[in-house]
Amino acid sequence: MLNILIIGAGGREHALAWKFAQDVRVGQIFVAPGNAGTAAMQRVRNIPLSRVEDLLTFAQKENVGLTFVGAEALLVEGIVDTFRAAGLVIFGPDRQAAQLEGSKRFAKD
Repeated sequence: MLNILIIGAGGREHALAWKFAQDVRVGQIFVAPGNAGTAAMQRVRNIPLSRVEDLLTFAQKENVGLTFVGAEALLVEGIVDTFRAAGLVIFGPDRQAAQLEGSKRFAKD
């Protein structure tokens, strides 16, 4: 079974957790930090982590097979690069590509 980590606290993350929870091939679903909606779901556990290093350690410890990132600040910080360097599967733009979303000045230049 595939353990999944979803990073963010909004409606997008809630929708992802809800859909993954319907799949019998998915084991545990972790949402960091999550929200009240994800807290009420079965098979979903909110985790109070927000730092890249802590999330990486958690993902390794819990054998997370797939990570989704919705939190813009962590994308700009380079969470995708960090997870990939550690050999983990993560969905999201790398640090350079995330600059388009995170910096209006970068996008204009």
